[in-house]
Amino acid sequence: MSTIEDVAKLAGLSRTTVSRVINNHPYVSEDKRKLVIEAMNQLGYAPNSLARSLRSQKTDMIALLIPRIINPFFSKLVESIEMYASEHGYQLIICQTRYSSEKELNYMNLLKTKQVDGVILASIQNDWEVLEPFLDYGPIVLCNEFNERANVPSVMLNQMYGGYIATKHLLEQGHRRIAYCCGSTRSNVASHREIGFRKALSEYGIEFDEQYAFRDALHSEDGRRVFHQMMSLSESPTAVFTGSDEVAAGMISEAKKHGCKVPEELAVVGFDNQTITELMEPTITTVYQPVEKMAQKALEIMIEKIHSRTYRQREVYEFPLRLIIRESTVSNKLTDQ
Repeated sequence: MSTIEDVAKLAGLSRTTVSRVINNHPYVSEDKRKLVIEAMNQLGYAPNSLARSLRSQKTDMIALLIPRIINPFFSKLVESIEMYASEHGYQLIICQTRYSSEKELNYMNLLKTKQVDGVILASIQNDWEVLEPFLDYGPIVLCNEFNERANVPSVMLNQMYGGYIATKHLLEQGHRRIAYCCGSTRSNVASHREIGFRKALSEYGIEFDEQYAFRDALHSEDGRRVFHQMMSLSESPTAVFTGSDEVAAGMISEAKKHGCKVPEELAVVGFDNQTITELMEPTITTVYQPVEKMAQKALEIMIEKIHSRTYRQREVYEFPLRLIIRESTVSNKLTDQ
């Protein structure tokens, strides 16, 4: 394997000059720069990028931690952040935690070992007190997920409002036995949606019934499972608010398979406004989240923090949600609210 000394010898220059070319030092003549590049190409020499980054304390790489890459919401978030990162000269490392606190800490060590300049957390599996010490090594930005104790920027959506408008819509359609179906119970996103769900019920004088609560439903198969659990109750719900369009689609598919009419016998609301909402029959009423705007803001904040080196500063940037009404709650209806 060729070394920097080999490059210097072949180019007929000093090791210092070669090092300056590799590190884009401004005070190197164009002739010498060409000699070094030609020698590197001839020898097949590649600079040690990790060593260079340790010296400069900058890698131009950002880690994005997500729970599940196959979830369309997180796939869209990854795509959007990567696009904006690339436009600003940064590479994105995608880290899938699968809701594991241990994996999350392993990935956080990328920041501690200076392999990335910063970390964007789209979900949180550990208590903030466990994550906070990593700020000694670089910036952390929360995107989608949030924590009241976190002394870092948070780019978030008003999840309480999302749960509220979805549930209120079902109440306005005359439903009173409404099920709540959420994702990870460890997520603040899910807990805040439940607060909004309960608030809407309370305004109509309806108590939250735990038998209508179905938790840790993450994908379409969970939607199918929850459908059967709901139908097995002595008084099955006539409507359900789910935490994702993926779950809602699985639920609707299983309902149709067993002769349950949607929305006449079971109204279903999803979350995210994924592509599948318009492909299903019936189309799915859902809560729209502006993922691209959220991704752009998170990346902008991260770059600013990398340059300013001010890591411990609580800032909250909140984006609005809106309900898109389709056929899964109102027959032959397609409007935005």
